[in-house]
Amino acid sequence: MILQKIPFFSQKILELKYKGEKLQQTYKPDFVCDDKIIIELKAVKKIGPEHKAQLINYLKVTNLKLGFLVTFCAYPKAEIIRLVL
Repeated sequence: MILQKIPFFSQKILELKYKGEKLQQTYKPDFVCDDKIIIELKAVKKIGPEHKAQLINYLKVTNLKLGFLVTFCAYPKAEIIRLVL
């Protein structure tokens, strides 16, 4: 089995700005893969609108277009939601 060497950052700190001013608040997505995709992992039974809003905010701040929400607590298998801006 050949494993792909995909570059990624784990918990990369994203700084926020408002009208050019840096805010104290930061975002930390679980993974930013190849500077193209954000992957947000959750341990919840069902992905809710607040989880989707979180991923949308991450995508907007980074100007990335593709993100995945993944929860491993869904029965009987993982739930994966793909969001594209």
